Amino acid sequence: MTQQHPITPPPELVAEWIAEIYGNEPVLPVYSFTHSLVERAAQWGADQELEACRMEIIDGAGLFYIDETSGRVRLSEDIRTTRRPKPPSLKEQALEAMREMQIEPCIINGVDTNAAVRAKYEIIRRALEQLPQ
Repeated sequence: MTQQHPITPPPELVAEWIAEIYGNEPVLPVYSFTHSLVERAAQWGADQELEACRMEIIDGAGLFYIDETSGRVRLSEDIRTTRRPKPPSLKEQALEAMREMQIEPCIINGVDTNAAVRAKYEIIRRALEQLPQ
């Protein structure tokens, strides 16, 4: 299941907007092309607003609260990082997937049948950990 970002308008709202534009009743489902276009427009608008807020911190009202320019820039960068986090790297995703995998011992007639699988798992995990981000 994918998580919907708070900036992404829900399909029902997109359907209402389309209905307002064309003067008809909202219809679901919304075409994926239309929904993608609305998502991108919403993201663009939110990004513009975030940058305007950052500039206000650096060159506007922020001047009255934080004397040093470096402090204002650091604050604005922290806000950007918090509001637009980078997705996890492929390495981070792979390590997380491996952490979620539980390869338990499976003893049959006194023999651990998963021992070889766990050994390969450990090799892959160590190799992933050594990769750069």
